[in-house]
Amino acid sequence: MGLLDRLVPSDFLAEVHGPLRRMYLTTLVNTFGNGMAFAMFVVYLHNVRGFSTTFSTLLLTATAVVGLSVSPLWGTLIDRVGPGRVGLFSYVASAIGLAAWTTVHTRLQAVVIALVITIFEGAGWGPGMVLMTRLVKEEHRQRAYGVNFMLVNMGIGLGLLVSASIVSLQHPHSFTVLYLLDAMVTLVAAGMFATLLPHGKPVHEATHGSTASEGWGVVLRDRRLRLYVLASMVLLLGGYGSVDAGLSLFIVNNLHVSVHVIGIIFFFNTLTIVVAQLWVLNRIEGVSRTRTMALVSVLWFLFWAGLEMSLGLPIVAVVIVLCATQIVFAIGETMLQPSGMAIINHIAPEHLRGRYNAAAGASWGVSNTLAPAITGLYYALHLGDWWPIGTGVTVLVGGALMLRLHAGLSPEEDGVAPVAP
Repeated sequence: MGLLDRLVPSDFLAEVHGPLRRMYLTTLVNTFGNGMAFAMFVVYLHNVRGFSTTFSTLLLTATAVVGLSVSPLWGTLIDRVGPGRVGLFSYVASAIGLAAWTTVHTRLQAVVIALVITIFEGAGWGPGMVLMTRLVKEEHRQRAYGVNFMLVNMGIGLGLLVSASIVSLQHPHSFTVLYLLDAMVTLVAAGMFATLLPHGKPVHEATHGSTASEGWGVVLRDRRLRLYVLASMVLLLGGYGSVDAGLSLFIVNNLHVSVHVIGIIFFFNTLTIVVAQLWVLNRIEGVSRTRTMALVSVLWFLFWAGLEMSLGLPIVAVVIVLCATQIVFAIGETMLQPSGMAIINHIAPEHLRGRYNAAAGASWGVSNTLAPAITGLYYALHLGDWWPIGTGVTVLVGGALMLRLHAGLSPEEDGVAPVAP
C-alpha cells in the first residue's frame, strides 16, 4: 500500500470510486476482448476462410478508410445525444458484428460484415474520453487518461495471452470460438457501460456566449486544434502507424529474425506500459504537455535509430536491441496518451467535446492509412534498409510541430499551471 501511495496521489485515488471505477473496469474488459482478436483479421480471412492475401489486406485498408470517414459523424452524435447512448449502442452493435463475423464464407459477406463492424466501432474511444471529463476533476484528467491507457494495454495483453491459448490453424473452428468469446466479452462491457448512462447525457447549454447549435464550423476554425491534429498526425505517422505497417516486415526480411521473436518484443512493450505508467504520470505532472509530446518524438527517434543500427549485428544482439528499443518506445507511449488527451479536452468546449475528440482521433486514422503506403514505397524503391531512419526523421518533424503549438496554449491548457477552481 505504501508503494501505491507513492505512485498515486491520495486526492486522485479518492476519486477512483463509483462511476470512475466502473469506467475503468469497462475499459479493461472491453480491451481484453479486443486483445483476443488483435492482429487476427488477415490470418482469419486468408488462412481460415481461404481468401487471397491481396483481398484480405485491401479489405483491412478499406476498413481503415471507412473508420476515418465515419469519425466526424460519431463526434456529432456524441454531442447531440450524449456519450452514454452512443457508447452503449457502439458496444452492442460491435458485439453483434463480431458474432456475425464467424459466418463469413463469401467475399460479399466479408466486405459487408467487416464494414458494419468498422462503422459501429467508429465511435472509437470518443464516448469514454468525453464521459471521463465528467467523472474526474479537471486537474486530475491527465492522470485519469494515463491510468486508462495503462488499463487498455493490460487488457490487450491479457487478451493476447488468451487468444494464443485458443486459436490454432490446425483447428479452424477455434477462430469461431475466439470471435464468439470476444462478442460475449463486449456485451459484458456494454452492461458495465450502461451503468454510466446517467453521467452520459448530452449538454444542451453552452457557456461563454456560445450556443449549443454550434457545429463543425466552429471546431475547424480553431487554429490550435488544427495545429494539434497536424502535429499529432505526423507524430503518429512516425510512431504507431509505421510500427503497425512495417515493423514485423523489417524484423523478418531485413534483420532476418524469426517471426516468433515478434511476440516477445511486443511483450516488452506492453509490460513496460503497465509497469511504468503510474511512475511516468508523476514525472510529467506540472510539466508542459506540448514539450512532453516533443520529448516523445525524441524517444521514438531513438527507437528507429536503434532499429537502423541493428542492421548487420549478430542475431542475439539484434534481439537485445529490439527488446530495449521497445521499452524506449513504450515510455514514449506512456507520455503521449495522457498529455494529448488532456490538451484536447481542456481546449474543447463542453458542448463540442465529442467533435473535438473526433477531430483528434482523425490523426490516428490518417496516419494508419498513410503509413502502409509510405512503407510500401520504401520497399518498392529497394530502400527498406533506410526505412527506420527515414521514419525517425518524420517523427522529429511531428515533435517540432508540437513545440509550435506550445505558444498558442495558456499555462493551464499546457499543464504547467494548476486549473483555477
